[in-house]
Amino acid sequence: MKQVVHAACPHDCPDACGVLITVDDGKAVKIQGEPAHPVTRGFLCAKVAKYLERVYSPDRVLYPMRRVAPKGALRSSAPPGQPGAAVPTLETQAFQRISWDEALDEITSRFKKIAAEFGSEAILPYSYGGTLGKLGYASMDRRFFHRLGASQLARNICSEAGAAGVKSVYGVNMGTEPEQFAKSKYIIAWAANIHGNNVHLWPFVEEARRNGAKLIVIDPYRTRTAACADWHIPINPGTDVALALGMMHVIFNEHLHDSDYLSKHTTGSEELRKKVQEYPPEKVAAWTGIAAADIQKLAREYATVRPAAIRMNYGVQRSENGGMAARTIAMLPCVTGSWKEVGGGFQLSTSGAFGLNNAALERPELMQSSSLGRAARVINMVELGKALNDVDDPPVKAMFVYNSNPAAVCPDHNRVIQGLLRPDLFTVVHEQFFTDTTDYADIVLPATTFFEHKDLQSAYGHYYLQVSNQAIEPLGECRSNVEVFQALAGKMGFQEDCFTDSVDDMIDQALESPNPWLNGLSRERMEKEGHVRLNFGGNGHASSEPFLPFANGNFRTADGKALLYNESLIAQGLDPVAAFVPPAESRHSAGAKAFPLELLARKADNFLNSTFSNLPGVQSMEEVGLLEMSPEDAEARSIRDGDRVRAFNRRGELQLKARIDGKVSPGVVAAKLNWAKLTPGNRNINVLTSEKLTDMGNSATFYSVLIEVELFQGAP
Repeated sequence: MKQVVHAACPHDCPDACGVLITVDDGKAVKIQGEPAHPVTRGFLCAKVAKYLERVYSPDRVLYPMRRVAPKGALRSSAPPGQPGAAVPTLETQAFQRISWDEALDEITSRFKKIAAEFGSEAILPYSYGGTLGKLGYASMDRRFFHRLGASQLARNICSEAGAAGVKSVYGVNMGTEPEQFAKSKYIIAWAANIHGNNVHLWPFVEEARRNGAKLIVIDPYRTRTAACADWHIPINPGTDVALALGMMHVIFNEHLHDSDYLSKHTTGSEELRKKVQEYPPEKVAAWTGIAAADIQKLAREYATVRPAAIRMNYGVQRSENGGMAARTIAMLPCVTGSWKEVGGGFQLSTSGAFGLNNAALERPELMQSSSLGRAARVINMVELGKALNDVDDPPVKAMFVYNSNPAAVCPDHNRVIQGLLRPDLFTVVHEQFFTDTTDYADIVLPATTFFEHKDLQSAYGHYYLQVSNQAIEPLGECRSNVEVFQALAGKMGFQEDCFTDSVDDMIDQALESPNPWLNGLSRERMEKEGHVRLNFGGNGHASSEPFLPFANGNFRTADGKALLYNESLIAQGLDPVAAFVPPAESRHSAGAKAFPLELLARKADNFLNSTFSNLPGVQSMEEVGLLEMSPEDAEARSIRDGDRVRAFNRRGELQLKARIDGKVSPGVVAAKLNWAKLTPGNRNINVLTSEKLTDMGNSATFYSVLIEVELFQGAP
């Protein structure tokens, strides 16, 4: 009999869609967006709309496997137009099927031996946002590695700089709910490709525009969203701090600020007013590449067309000054007082509102019960190349990779691969497909999709909490993260009761929180209703009133005020108000003499990091292997559209095809992330990026990269 199961998309996207899965005789036959979900509103992105292709792909890893061939990348022999079609055959030849007991016994045996010889910190878990389901992302896995005494992983590769910047002002990462954008009259998409990777916000933007709103896009790349905008403002990469300060210079000097809001709900407004005098539009124009008149126009319109909302995405914080960029942009609605208005304010993330009991899920105190008897050392995931090649106290001797594909997504790709190729490194990868990273694994374990397990789903783009129900039985011998780490804990002999908790137990534990906005949000209620809005009234009853988090202050700071002056930044070597420091890898630096082009190492619109890169139905929507250049930069190098080019710097090089399409300004080039083994030479754009960290949050600096480009002289 057919049945419809409510689930939630767990992939790394702000939309966290409500999903309806139709199951017929045990097989999923249809997927659709939940019509009743106020943000999903019945449709899915093009990637997830094809999710049945992912679940039932013939390329799925379905059984535990042990390596029987040397480690190393395996390239597809598929002809052009069918990338990846032959990969499973090649990779299956590199592995031998084994049983789950054999796999678990080998993993635990190696872990015990490594811990005895080098200490438990020689074992490194490596995971991130392959799933953002609360249990799949961080529950039984953290319990296991905490009890083991393994090194801790600082999961900073994506969002920490932006989060740190916003928190340095607001004390929390929280913002305008997406539904309110429909009420806006002036929307700034700041490094936010809404149409490409936040598509469920787009209908609210379009509703606002039908009612007279204006959409402005600030982005160095002409994205899908920029192509649809009323005004696209191309900005030089890494100069967003200067633009925000230049806007505030105009707003303060022309008395367009909200004095009442500043006096009641902020600290440091006078220090900020003084600081912005250092950033007149004429000076800012030289850094940003934006005309002084346009900076003035943007500032005046933003301050006077009400309500005005800023949707800032994480691209803005992928430069060396990314934390400061997020901080200064987050100040703007405080200066204008737009937090008071429905349809005003700012959004980077809504994640800070959920307040789930993460400590109950992760149990960090278990580190005290490990052989260490203390908190384990922390390794930053951005610096994986350094960790695998340079760390020796103790050296990393084992990696357990899940929810991530570091051989594709990590910066300084060549150094990462050098480390993964080490014969003395024991690597386990829990995966759905044979990714770049499985090419370096000793053991590969089959992982479930969200169709095949139950989870709890929060969001970072709206305020609805959901239970994602299991729709079908796992294919083959696939197991969820919870099941795998529960089994490993048993094999290791861990006796703590927490290792026997069920999925429902852990969902209940996550909801046991002092956060009043979770009042009335029980697992049983979500199982019945599908999605439940956070209870901003705090009284156990849902409210449809617009959520205005900072209309009356109530910032999560010591005095409840926004910190336009934050003394704690001084200890980090940063200006306590704000300051623009050009990235070391930018056209303003000495390095630009040898490598004069700034590279945007972009994420593809349709792949969602590297998650969907190998699926034919998704590949058909994305042209890969391109280096996008301006006509001026191409002409200076005698490069024509379609030519093979060599993109290089001191870290590495790769071959790409030139695309001269006007999507980047002179001095800027762009290329998209893809699996390395689906790219010529088994290398992707991360051979050019570095492990240098951001000013705040210790995140990756994917957009502070200098390169040079020339015609490729070798054989195709």
